[in-house]
Amino acid sequence: MPLPTEERVSQLVAGLVEGRGFDLEGVTIAGGRSGQAKITIVVDRDAATDLDTVAELSTDLSGLLDETGDFGEAAYLLEVTTPGVERPLDAERHWRRARGRKARITLRTGAPPPEPGVGSRFEARVGALTGGSIALVLGGRRNPHRVTVPLAEIAEAVVQVEFNAPGAAELELAGGVAPGRPDPRTESATPLPGDEPSSVGTTEPQTEGIVE
Repeated sequence: MPLPTEERVSQLVAGLVEGRGFDLEGVTIAGGRSGQAKITIVVDRDAATDLDTVAELSTDLSGLLDETGDFGEAAYLLEVTTPGVERPLDAERHWRRARGRKARITLRTGAPPPEPGVGSRFEARVGALTGGSIALVLGGRRNPHRVTVPLAEIAEAVVQVEFNAPGAAELELAGGVAPGRPDPRTESATPLPGDEPSSVGTTEPQTEGIVE
């Protein structure tokens, strides 16, 4: 029996995920032909998320997928996680949740740079989202200052790993860190949470890792 598609799994789990107050950010399926299939479900929400909450969601999603019978007798491993390192900012909710984080931003072809001397690709700290435009803090710790860029002019943006704590002035100009999100000033060289997902199999549920 062939594995269900990622689109099919997304349709199956969307209601339960949204009912728990999460956004379904993505589903990927790997393997399965000669071994155990791995299903990764990425979820996120505005509120802080702890391991117990993700573990409970993982268990319920595993039960839901078992009940549908779409996997037949095939064994699978289900991983439920929040977005981690280098997560893309594709929607307004992503920008809102990334406030206070550093991101690498690529402007669309022909879009004007936010200020003289800045190219079409640059790093900035994410600020507040207002009316379809995002405030960005340039200059780092030494010369922090704020500019505003319409989201329509941004082709791609990806959250970056930070190995040095940001300055207080940077974060103040960004409007602080989004509620419920880890503070980059206390993370130092530690990668962003979300790399180690909560995992649930078809038989013995187990959880591990760190989530936002």
